[in-house]
Amino acid sequence: MEFTDAIIIIVAGIVAGFLNVVAGGGSLITLPLLIFLGLPSAVANATNRIGIIGQNIFAVAGFRSKGVSTWPYSLYLGISAMVGAILGARIAVDMDDRLFNRILSIIMVAVAIMIIVRPLKKPGDQQERMDKKHQIIGIVSFFGVGIYGGFIQAGVGFIMIPLLTTINGFSLVKTNSAKVFVALTYSLAALAVFIVEDVLDWTIGLTLAVGNAIGGWIGSRWSVAKGDVWIRRVLIVTIIGLSVKLWFFSS
Repeated sequence: MEFTDAIIIIVAGIVAGFLNVVAGGGSLITLPLLIFLGLPSAVANATNRIGIIGQNIFAVAGFRSKGVSTWPYSLYLGISAMVGAILGARIAVDMDDRLFNRILSIIMVAVAIMIIVRPLKKPGDQQERMDKKHQIIGIVSFFGVGIYGGFIQAGVGFIMIPLLTTINGFSLVKTNSAKVFVALTYSLAALAVFIVEDVLDWTIGLTLAVGNAIGGWIGSRWSVAKGDVWIRRVLIVTIIGLSVKLWFFSS
């Protein structure tokens, strides 16, 4: 790997790490880049997880440094998603790339609509649903999240956001806090599978992790500082931009 490639990977990782924490879709930047740099699709998909893990370690630390946490509920979600991710990482699905991208773009637009129509939580507004029933629904739902995240990762944030805001009534700040912990947990499980299968490029992956970690730290602290209003704005802009790309410019 040349020095120029390393700089490009780190910069892309910073942007992707920030987007992944604040909104989602960062892997839709890094995956095509890794493939463009010569990695086979399967290796790029696996190698991307090294960056995701670095990003989420720093993002979790960033949220906790600001006093934002959903512990221990996020642990329960993470364990459920971890089991699903082991299954997802082993699944080989023969789906046309263009069809997959268009389906994902529809999901993203649906999430954007939900975010736009859902009223912002006001300071002191207690509407969280953390009773046993809603926790169980969340845990079961995140098993499916883990399957998807273990298989492809790209766009998984756009799935977790509506689940956490709808099922548990979390604010977007608290949602992002739970999201990064869950993603860290199941990514470790998926990475273990990819290590066994020996489909990782550690040099590129660790380089990407440097950028992702920087972006994850910045994104977590920015989320808390700016609050739901700005998170919502970044989400909408990101979703619209990536949806247009996926629908009209997917290969």
